[in-house]
Amino acid sequence: MPAPHSPDNTGNATGNRTMSLRQHALHHPTPIHPAAFDDPDAALAHVRAIYDAGIAHLREGFARFVAGTLPPGRVRACYPAVRVRIDSVVRADSRLAYGFVAGPGNYETTLTRPDLFDGYLREQFRLLLSNHRVPLEVGVSEEPIPLHFSFGAAGHVEADLTPAQRQQLRDVFDLPDLAAMDDGIANGTHETPPGEPLPLALFTASRVDYSLHRLQHYTGTAPEHFQNFVLFTNYQFYVDEFVRTAQALMAQPIAEGSPGYSAFVEPGNVVTRPGAGPDGTPPPRTPQMPAYHLVLPDHGGITLVNIGVGPANAKTITDHIAVLRPHAWIMLGHCAGLRNSQRLGDYVLAHGYVREDHVLDEELPLWVPIPPLAEIQQALEGAVADVTRLHGYDLKRVLRTGTVASTDNRNWELLPYPGPDRRFSQSRAVALDMESATVAANGFRFRVPYGTLLCVSDKPLHGEIKLPGMADQFYRRQVEQHLRIGLRAIDRLRQQTMGRLHSRKLRSFDEVAFQ
Repeated sequence: MPAPHSPDNTGNATGNRTMSLRQHALHHPTPIHPAAFDDPDAALAHVRAIYDAGIAHLREGFARFVAGTLPPGRVRACYPAVRVRIDSVVRADSRLAYGFVAGPGNYETTLTRPDLFDGYLREQFRLLLSNHRVPLEVGVSEEPIPLHFSFGAAGHVEADLTPAQRQQLRDVFDLPDLAAMDDGIANGTHETPPGEPLPLALFTASRVDYSLHRLQHYTGTAPEHFQNFVLFTNYQFYVDEFVRTAQALMAQPIAEGSPGYSAFVEPGNVVTRPGAGPDGTPPPRTPQMPAYHLVLPDHGGITLVNIGVGPANAKTITDHIAVLRPHAWIMLGHCAGLRNSQRLGDYVLAHGYVREDHVLDEELPLWVPIPPLAEIQQALEGAVADVTRLHGYDLKRVLRTGTVASTDNRNWELLPYPGPDRRFSQSRAVALDMESATVAANGFRFRVPYGTLLCVSDKPLHGEIKLPGMADQFYRRQVEQHLRIGLRAIDRLRQQTMGRLHSRKLRSFDEVAFQ
């Protein structure tokens, strides 16, 4: 591109031409040429080099911009990309639901944050090389890195700018473009234009970066702290119990045979390590959906998120956690029991869902079934047996497997009879809540193994409604056991799957290779 002219104040035409050239001339980082690799570590190192150079270029350009120096042209850096050309498909290891492409063709995805996703990317690269035996090409993509995403999730680009500089920002840097961040690949609606490469992953780099920033905003913790096993709850009581459990673990040395949690992280990125006090400052206000993390190496620990009440929150947070590619997420919460034979405190293991939450109707039509996943179901049922010490036929005293209905109407009980009662009866639902179907459906949509274990806290159809005194007594008695069951289920998953939890039920016809 031609270099922009020097500023000229002799006439409007020259000045306008100078600004036009300044807007369109591109100032890139020093070129890093594409290269082919047959070693996943070498490919990842090249990804890191391209990404780091691009981030440094944007930050340096922004520093000059803040100091009042307009850069020589539009400052741009693009994400790294990995590409692979497959001429013929060999039969891959069919026991895995990922790691191979659907057919011959050119495939590509853009990548971000190799520091955060290093282990994940290394494994995806290894599987592609192993299954297809063709080199991986790593180079610079054509997808610009938005300026905001070149800073940490806690950064606020506009904070140091004057009003005039805020107006100029879009002319000098690429800003986040939501039109380039849709979920068409995950939804199965993406159509690759002729001549363009097919997708390798569910999410583009900018979509991932967007969610990483949203996670910091909603949960009060950096995405680096999120673990591969995620528990969702809809009540603060579970958070209080999780915090007590985590603090007790941190107060004693790591015992032989224990999971060996190395840290406990709370909102504000407050970190407590075994034998030490908390390090950090809690946020002045509780975030909308606070997250808490019991940390193991390679992100093998447990994250608990209090999503609060409602399917909108459940969709929002799972939309963003999905980019971290967790091994599993499980809903632990309270529900209304719909059967007269149930008692308060009984557990419900969902094997199907009536989806009246409506928040995913466009992305995942109601005719799509949300199947139970055997690995999760077995781990949850086994955990209930371990903790309650009830087995076989006796386990049916406290655990019922069945359909869970989720609704977006918190006061569904007040609808005129028969209202939803008849539909719930026809569906054979045994329990009702507001979040479980959303969590499960977004797990299905984003290929994240999911499960639900609820505890009956009221029976509105049978006169046992949730009142303050009764609810407080119930919560104190039941939450501790319910949470222990959830933690035990994750222990079982971790031991049984050896870190390879994934379900072939979640794979579509022409699935992307990346997990």
